[in-house]
Amino acid sequence: MIEAAMIWNEPNNKSHWDPEVDPHWRLFAEMAILAAQAIERAEPAITRVLGGISPIDPGFMTRMKSAGVLDRVDAVAVHGFPLDWNLWQIDEWPQRIDEIRAVTDLPLWVSEVGVSTFGAEAVQDWGLKRTAELLAGRVPRIQWYSLYDLPRAWGATTRHREAEGSSYYRHFYMGLLREDGTPKPALETFSRLTPGFGLVQWFHFEDHRLDEAVAWMKRLGVTHLRTGLSWADSFRPGALDWFDRQMAALADFDVTVTFCFTPEHRGYLPHHTSPPLWPEEFAAFCGAMIERYGRRGTVIDLPARTAA
Repeated sequence: MIEAAMIWNEPNNKSHWDPEVDPHWRLFAEMAILAAQAIERAEPAITRVLGGISPIDPGFMTRMKSAGVLDRVDAVAVHGFPLDWNLWQIDEWPQRIDEIRAVTDLPLWVSEVGVSTFGAEAVQDWGLKRTAELLAGRVPRIQWYSLYDLPRAWGATTRHREAEGSSYYRHFYMGLLREDGTPKPALETFSRLTPGFGLVQWFHFEDHRLDEAVAWMKRLGVTHLRTGLSWADSFRPGALDWFDRQMAALADFDVTVTFCFTPEHRGYLPHHTSPPLWPEEFAAFCGAMIERYGRRGTVIDLPARTAA
């Protein structure tokens, strides 16, 4: 079921990793190495991927190389949103890819790329077509973010807030489908790019969209999907039931699962971006999930939870 495991999400983005607690990413590097080792022990055949970086920063990748992280993974990944958040233009995609390739010979994935419809839906359609022109054939994996718009009632997983204007609101309009499930113009364009293009779709805990999303992805010809299993969610009542349901629903796809989000009571600070107090706990979670949902499919219990 799981073909690849991604270790964290955008570790060089303060919306996902706190740089004040870990300004030199030493704690992150230690955690990532332990997680990669746990994943390899659980199932050596699964591809281990360093969490997609955003912004695309060869300096950060060099830091990870120096810390030994790249010795423990099989691929690295980048995320790019030049029409929404990045400080570079969409035609610079080849240059950004080359900057990372100058640092590492590992396979490079574009594990998250997208365009919001905050300004106009036609912009997303044009951006998808141009992204395909620029990236197709350059990288072995391209995953479009995302299938659904983020429901406005849920809030975005970011440190940006309403005071930052469109930077925050753009998060809610990244889908090929509107919040009510109706298609945007780019959906038809995307259907012509599969299976070469995959999708990214994060499912919230007990997400009501799961079954409908599966139906849409099959209709669109999607074969590879990137999603997440939240370490923080693993402490919720009924977590394993939800994880089992989510992963069973995705069994027909080649799944890249992203492991991330620190439980509030397991971090240096009570926030999902905090480095964990004990990185071995995150590694144990990764290993347990691979043993449960990897190709071997051996169901085991989550590791014992240590009292706060």
